[in-house]
Amino acid sequence: MTNMINSSLFQSIKGALAQDKNTTGLSEIMKTEVGNTYTVRLLPFTKDPKKTFFHFFTHGWQSFASGQYVAALSPQTFGERDPIAEERYRILRTGTEAEKQKAKAIGRSEKWLVNVYVINDPTNPDNNGKVKILRYGKQLQKIITDAIEGEEAEDFGPRIFDLSPNGVNLKIKVEKQGDYPSYVSSKFSMPSALPDIDEAKAKKIYDNVHDLEKVFAIKSQDELKAMLDEHFHCKNVKDVVEEAEEEAPAPVKAPVKVATKPAPAKQNASVSSDDDIKSLLDELDANNS
Repeated sequence: MTNMINSSLFQSIKGALAQDKNTTGLSEIMKTEVGNTYTVRLLPFTKDPKKTFFHFFTHGWQSFASGQYVAALSPQTFGERDPIAEERYRILRTGTEAEKQKAKAIGRSEKWLVNVYVINDPTNPDNNGKVKILRYGKQLQKIITDAIEGEEAEDFGPRIFDLSPNGVNLKIKVEKQGDYPSYVSSKFSMPSALPDIDEAKAKKIYDNVHDLEKVFAIKSQDELKAMLDEHFHCKNVKDVVEEAEEEAPAPVKAPVKVATKPAPAKQNASVSSDDDIKSLLDELDANNS
């Protein structure tokens, strides 16, 4: 069978991974459980190889209004400002001790998505032989990165995306480490052929991968602020409207002309505040990089 992973396609994937160091699909995400080993083969997004991996950030917490868990994709995923992150950092910097403890409930998660051809899913055997989405964290990311451009690249490289007998499987071993699952024992195996996969079927598999950028719903800045108001500050829409009406100035019935001297320009305090918050965000990002 012809090797469909050519050098150009692989270099595009590798380049996008290096650059990265800079709703409808939710049902397609594989579920992994401690004590199991899952065997998959990674798939490239052949329509646009740079989109083979989707690197994203989310914020989530137990709602202080409803008690239910709420989460949203962070705009930082796309290099944009995130009102949830900025509010959390602002509180941790200037809030009271009680407010700071409350803000710590907002968790930030970093994950990746990639398409996979499922060879063995012990949790859900119905996934076998299908294209699914693997969601994973930093432990698997290191293993995949090493196979693409690290110490393992000479042995694996483009083979990790190849459905031909030259391709290699990723064995995802899920173990328990303390209170959390661990993936550090996962590894790529030796080259092997996949059962019942010919060139025509391989092409069909490559053509049926999911657009990973469309897996999660993307909230606008206003929607994220409304999420904060409702589930963190415990305000509803009615509260926000009433508060705005109370703060609005009373209408002037008739204009009154008064001769006054021009008042001296006042410094905009919010500019200084915004600069402080931006500096804090930059400092935190630098420390976490």
